[in-house]
Amino acid sequence: MANETTSSTVSELYTEIVAEAQFVIQEKSIMKNLVKNYAIAGGGKSVEVPIYAAVAAAAVSEAADLSNTAINPSSVTITASEVGVMTTLTDLARNSAPRNVAADIGRLFGEAIAKKMDQDLIALFDGFSTAAGTDSAVLSPATVFNAASTLRAAGLPVNETYLVVHPKVAYDLKSGLTNTFAGLDHDLSNEALRNGFIGQIAGIKIFETGNMSNTGTAGDYKGGMFHKDALALAMMQDIKIETQRDASLRADEIVATAVYGVGELHDSYGIEVIADSSIQ
Repeated sequence: MANETTSSTVSELYTEIVAEAQFVIQEKSIMKNLVKNYAIAGGGKSVEVPIYAAVAAAAVSEAADLSNTAINPSSVTITASEVGVMTTLTDLARNSAPRNVAADIGRLFGEAIAKKMDQDLIALFDGFSTAAGTDSAVLSPATVFNAASTLRAAGLPVNETYLVVHPKVAYDLKSGLTNTFAGLDHDLSNEALRNGFIGQIAGIKIFETGNMSNTGTAGDYKGGMFHKDALALAMMQDIKIETQRDASLRADEIVATAVYGVGELHDSYGIEVIADSSIQ
């Protein structure tokens, strides 16, 4: 059943719509562009992604015949499901609004689904078999270098590897890089103080997002360092916003939907980065 927007709640709703839209815009979805993207087409609601094991080359003597190397990939199946959100906007509510509330709701719904995609992909961090850091200590540059060394040892290029953490976890990382925000005589410290973000450590691009839940204990968050091929997003239907007129109700239904699936492709390509923020 639709949630109705009526004149008795409209003034509060307008304020909430605008405030929430502004918040979500500031916390834009980031994960979609950091992982492998696939399209589900041609019928069905899943995609099967082949996973190839590494092969090794060997020295060969002149005129010697090469031995055959079998290529037998495994596969990961990613199945899509639907997510959506809906509300019913009455004519009275829309006509008495000081602005285009329907557009505000539509934008908010679109950003809400983008946020849901982020949350679903971030939830996969917990599935990585390898972990760095601890839930009893803040995130330090040493932990970042430790995780980076593991992925580099696997031959993964750092320019395609990312670290995603919660802003409260990033706070402690910035504090360590800036001598508790007093400043240090190096570019990374100045960049963190000047712009409020870190950029890169050990060649790894660092991203912050509030689309991450704590582990149940205040301040504890599970981030992730991963190569782009570690995780996948399979889109069957991208974000779509529609309206439908309900004449007898004198209202419009506003609906936003998307159909997608997420999955882990290469477990060894990702590391769960655990930290306990010093601020709650």
